Amino acid sequence: MIDDAVNLPKVELHLHLDCSLSYKVVKKLDPSVTAEEYAESFIAPQKCYDLADFLTRALKGFHLMQSAEAIFLVVEDLFEQMKEDNMLYAEIRFAPLQHLENGMTPFEVVQAAEKAVRKSVAETTIECRLLLCTLRHYSETQSMETVKLVEAFKGSFVAGFDIAADEAGFPIDNHLSAFKYAEEKSIPCTAHAGEAKGAESVWETLKFFGPTRIGHGVRSYEDERLVKHLVKNNIHLEVCPTCNVQIDIYPEYRDHPVDKLYRAGVSLNINTDARTITNVTLSREYQKLQETFGWIKADFYQCNVNAIQAAFVSDKLKQALLAKLSMAYGYL
Repeated sequence: MIDDAVNLPKVELHLHLDCSLSYKVVKKLDPSVTAEEYAESFIAPQKCYDLADFLTRALKGFHLMQSAEAIFLVVEDLFEQMKEDNMLYAEIRFAPLQHLENGMTPFEVVQAAEKAVRKSVAETTIECRLLLCTLRHYSETQSMETVKLVEAFKGSFVAGFDIAADEAGFPIDNHLSAFKYAEEKSIPCTAHAGEAKGAESVWETLKFFGPTRIGHGVRSYEDERLVKHLVKNNIHLEVCPTCNVQIDIYPEYRDHPVDKLYRAGVSLNINTDARTITNVTLSREYQKLQETFGWIKADFYQCNVNAIQAAFVSDKLKQALLAKLSMAYGYL
């Protein structure tokens, strides 16, 4: 048994910047927001109707992030949260085109976020990279603009491309060109799938987008052939158990297939997804897995090894992170 999950070093690959604002930073950005309003409007109930219902809370976050100064404060705030969680490495994702309401250009938005991450990495012991998201309801033009921003920031703390939002409500058509462009330019990709829709959405995403990772992907368990395909091809799943239960994919935490997927040999790691909306820390997520499925330190170690191996960073940095992880867990 783990005495204190907080003290375990952690790796998180699936973390939405605009869905992870603490009350402290919200109060800085909008002093009129009360603690009661924050709890009501920024945090989702323990059970939402579906993913679309859950995502209505995300609007509050990005509407407050419409200046370089606001983006800097939110990044700084998230690093404080990650430090409390004893984070070793994280990948933070957001959709730049959602931050243009006050006149910033998409390039300026990414520049502000990248600068903030660069500064926070230098000031903490946490390594971090940014992923830029297109959204399911975006046009082909918007998706292309987003992936080209990843290319424009090549060599910086911007490391990859993602597609997020409601997969059940929108087809893949508008995004085929962007993922083809990412492949041509060797841009690392992940993609949300197997969350609001079943295993068929994972098959479709793998076939047409070709990512090395799947955001969520938990409904892959509904198709035994798909599970075997994930194992054989080393496709990594960014699993967010509390969030999946919250949007009512599964009735209770004990019904979540994370343990079954892990025991089947699927490469996966554990994530919070949206720290504010889900109202969970990664340490608490670890405690839930321990309490529900009997996970031990070796299981968390393996999932973090999986995450580092799937991370969008150089092999040199991966080796350095793996060495730190092994030493901290007592395996070196």
